[in-house]
Amino acid sequence: MRRVLPRDFYARPTLDVARELIGKVLVHDTPAGTASGIIVETEAYVGESDPACHAAPGPTKRNAPLYGPPGVAYVYLNYGIHYLVNAVTEPDGWPAAVLIRALEPLEGEALMRRRRTRGTGRPAQEIRRPSLCRGPGNLTRALGISLNQNLRDLVASDLRIEDPGMPFRQIGISTRIGINVGADRPWRFFAADSEAVSGRRQHPA
Repeated sequence: MRRVLPRDFYARPTLDVARELIGKVLVHDTPAGTASGIIVETEAYVGESDPACHAAPGPTKRNAPLYGPPGVAYVYLNYGIHYLVNAVTEPDGWPAAVLIRALEPLEGEALMRRRRTRGTGRPAQEIRRPSLCRGPGNLTRALGISLNQNLRDLVASDLRIEDPGMPFRQIGISTRIGINVGADRPWRFFAADSEAVSGRRQHPA
């Protein structure tokens, strides 16, 4: 039986949280139904000294969730196209978060397919299962996550992360991808055996 991760899971060093989120389950309950997936890829963004972290310029209205309590969702619009979902980490007042980059579909696959293909003219069955939630923008679309879920409590809301008690999976590590600054930091973690991982795979740990 799955259990919701407690707040103290997130109130720890961000790299530990990013690694240990691999194998956990992101769940979103909506009026259209429940969709969920096993987290297979994450990236850590840590503090004002991290040039790739949204906290790098200091506190702003947009990055305010990063400075708040751990265990809260930080959702933002990336390049005006995709919504990205993060789990806020570290103690209250220390800005950091884990970006969830990819999932293996678990519940609500038909709903995910409808969301991914809505308005595209593509047949829902055309998308391969490992591709449904591959990439941070695809997974939010598949799960119906938008700015409406910004600041959702991941410990007690319709958007949450659960522990399925699954066996340990081999975890790979690489530098972060898709960014222009801070790209040398090995702060990306992924399930080494997963087809749903969105980028390169190297350095099994």
